[in-house]
Amino acid sequence: MIVETDDDLQKLKVIGKIVANVLKQTASAIEPGITPLELDKIARALLEKDGARSAPESVYNFPGATCISVNEAIAHGIPDDRPIRPGDLVNIDVSAEKDGIFADNGASFPVPPVRSDIDRLCKDGRKALNVGLEQVGAGKPFAGIGNAIGRFAKKRGYTLIENLAGHGIGHTLHDEPTAIPSWPNKASRKMKEGVVFAIEPFLSLGGEWAHEVEGDKWTLHAAPLAPTVQYEHTVVATRSGPLILTIAD
Repeated sequence: MIVETDDDLQKLKVIGKIVANVLKQTASAIEPGITPLELDKIARALLEKDGARSAPESVYNFPGATCISVNEAIAHGIPDDRPIRPGDLVNIDVSAEKDGIFADNGASFPVPPVRSDIDRLCKDGRKALNVGLEQVGAGKPFAGIGNAIGRFAKKRGYTLIENLAGHGIGHTLHDEPTAIPSWPNKASRKMKEGVVFAIEPFLSLGGEWAHEVEGDKWTLHAAPLAPTVQYEHTVVATRSGPLILTIAD
């Protein structure tokens, strides 16, 4: 999507704020004993309160309002009834639509007690996203995002999941431009002023690829199996840099 009118921008800001607040409030309920299904019900109620619809459910018939991935699951986890335990690593990905406009937001949350390597991974996952955001701006190359994140990951001793990319968003959940890498690449595309897209690096302690779980057409695990985090924002590329839409109150 390219922002062409002030109405476009205002609708993006509305849905961006909604998904960010749903993510924040749902994550605040994470504690040992609660289930992903219960967290999903919280998120669903919050979305409905704000007049928004779950994107994965409405677009892809995903079996949940949100994707909640625990431990070895790194993306597209189906909310289930297995209680969350101390030491778990929980990722919540909230994407939704209102008034025909979509936004996407995700983050990983460690459940205390937190191992030192997982604590560092989460902190660096947020930094990796910020490194990518610094490369956003009208006229800049999309490759700059993945190249900067790749340099950061290599310096810090991490790997990146190289088949889960960022994506255009706005009129649909997965819009043009498609497949925006969060890893080193030589893509020649440049960001048009007003282009809307999601950046979502998957930083890992050894994983390099995401693969489907046998018998489950949704849930993805890292290969090799390793702790992995994802942090995601929806942004607009402007002449002055990124306009981040998914910031909670």
